[in-house]
Amino acid sequence: MATEWEGKSKGTVLGYRIYIFFIKKLGLGASYALLHFVVLYYCIFSVASTKAIFYYFHNRLGYSTLKSLFSVYRNYYVFGQTIIDKAAISAGLRDRFTYDFDGIDKIENLLAQKKGGILLSAHIGNFEVAQHFLQDVNAFSSINLVTWDREHEEIKAYLESVTSKSNIKLILIKEDMSHIFEIHTALTNGELVCFTGDRYIEGTKFLEQQFLGATAKFPMGPYLLASRLKVPVLFVYVMKESKNHYHLYARTAEVKRGDAQGLLEKYTENLEWIIKKYPLQWFNYFDFWGDKANK
Repeated sequence: MATEWEGKSKGTVLGYRIYIFFIKKLGLGASYALLHFVVLYYCIFSVASTKAIFYYFHNRLGYSTLKSLFSVYRNYYVFGQTIIDKAAISAGLRDRFTYDFDGIDKIENLLAQKKGGILLSAHIGNFEVAQHFLQDVNAFSSINLVTWDREHEEIKAYLESVTSKSNIKLILIKEDMSHIFEIHTALTNGELVCFTGDRYIEGTKFLEQQFLGATAKFPMGPYLLASRLKVPVLFVYVMKESKNHYHLYARTAEVKRGDAQGLLEKYTENLEWIIKKYPLQWFNYFDFWGDKANK
């Protein structure tokens, strides 16, 4: 099993083209039905990903072997649904979905201060649909998503060519560290900067923390920046609750100046809480805890 994430997502531009076609021609239901064939393919042929997510269910959540196997299938299926939903909502079908806000006042208060803010999220649920829902309460003026994934930029460009333009700006992490200046500029302009704090890339600086009963590596950057900068920090997730319903959660993070490890500890506690509510919606398809945890 691969022991690290390689900086690429499972989504591809071709995959989005196929789903946009099905959504426009046959509707959301047909697109969901198509997913079953895609899920079977990944269960059988994406061996490393399947082993990794099985380990998560069986060893970290304590599911039985049979329940873990069913959960792997369901996890892939929900992941596919979130991709379809994102494409459908971007294509103008937002009225097909409903949503709840839990902690929206925290985001509104943060924006009202006009000092910028950091959102710490994870590869769980479907955070990128948040901007479409939050338009109703004028909560998102601008959000910047910090990401390693260059495929993400290609997907965003394709979606904007066939759907409504996204307000989310991408800040790509670069080897020359120039992305740090982009982050500071966004915060200075009173904008929000979102990090996903649950993916560490081999060769980069990291922090270690107990997570779901075993030690795991987390990227140091988001926690170091968030603990050093004088801006508010929120933990934010957008979770799929049913076929057509989403729920946004926002929680204030108490940040002690310069205590990156302390912030990480609070993050993992919060992430464990949301995982226990939505165990099928954590989408990290690599050996998150490393070889030692699997021995």
